[in-house]
Amino acid sequence: MSKKIRVAVIFGGRSSEHEISCISAGSVLRALDRSRYEVVPIGITKAGQWVLEADEPNRLVISGGVFPEVDPKNSPILFTADASATELVVQSQVPAVLAQVDVAFPVLHGPWGEDGTIQGLLELAGIPYVGSGVFASAAAMDKAHLKAMMHSAGLPIGPYEVVTNSQWTNDQAGSLARIKALGLPLFIKPCRAGSSVGISKVKSHDELIAAIEFARKHDPKIIAEASIENAREIECGVLGSATGPKASVCAEIIVKQGHEFYDFEAKYVDDSVELSVPADLDPVLHEKLRALAIDAFLAMDGEGLARVDMFVTGDDVVINEINTMPGFTPISMYPRMWAETGLDYPALVDALVQDALRRGVGLR
Repeated sequence: MSKKIRVAVIFGGRSSEHEISCISAGSVLRALDRSRYEVVPIGITKAGQWVLEADEPNRLVISGGVFPEVDPKNSPILFTADASATELVVQSQVPAVLAQVDVAFPVLHGPWGEDGTIQGLLELAGIPYVGSGVFASAAAMDKAHLKAMMHSAGLPIGPYEVVTNSQWTNDQAGSLARIKALGLPLFIKPCRAGSSVGISKVKSHDELIAAIEFARKHDPKIIAEASIENAREIECGVLGSATGPKASVCAEIIVKQGHEFYDFEAKYVDDSVELSVPADLDPVLHEKLRALAIDAFLAMDGEGLARVDMFVTGDDVVINEINTMPGFTPISMYPRMWAETGLDYPALVDALVQDALRRGVGLR
């Protein structure tokens, strides 16, 4: 019998998406084939402490309206960035050394996880990992840098303005003037956050300062984007492979009454959106969007997986965002798109782990 592959599933983290990461990780833990993989669940608490979690995926669900969290009472883990010693050490009165980890699946959303930080640590440790590398992860996490990359590659983006912490502190009037030039309505977003946290749709200039301060609670750097009215919100999943990235069928997010946009509550709390998979698109336009998703993935040097979010108005398309570790529950859009394309959830998880092992670490 061949040796099982040891997979460290890392989740939680210090970002505002901690709970969503836990839910995604629960689904990954359930999907990993235990006849092939030995799983080591590693939680990162909201305070940043690494702990050895129990292999109990059913705990990592929303229960009675309560979101799951990493339990800080679990045994702390020492993680070394020594590439010659990829073991994990569980701290106790007598430290226990876990066997070497073969590959990591960092199911982390937002800063301190999806932004190149964990990826850099795993590179130093010599541990292959699921998802994009340091550069692509960092660039995609920062909406301003991502838009600059897409524009440089000749790919379509919408009008936007960026306000750094220094600009807001030292020149609030100038910052507001630049944002107002985008017209109304517009969106104010934290530059480096996900799951639609901290986002406001602004319909009046009187609402602008409050929306900026709300976004700055999540990130001192914010981005303002002109609203593309009456656009369809289309998403496409990209999956890396030895022969190059592949695109899933596209899907559409249809927000029902009660929400101005696809916000956190619409995504995770209430039943206020319709997810159309596959999207009802003209076949020629559908293939155009799939090709554009791959072009965007390649432009940012993506690896492993990404969800490319686009706005479509008639035949006009703009790239909105790229998520390098999208929500990963079986009902999340990325797995649903791949299931509709012919790759079910367990097969998708397996493909990602195998792709990470194939790529390895280091320059590639």
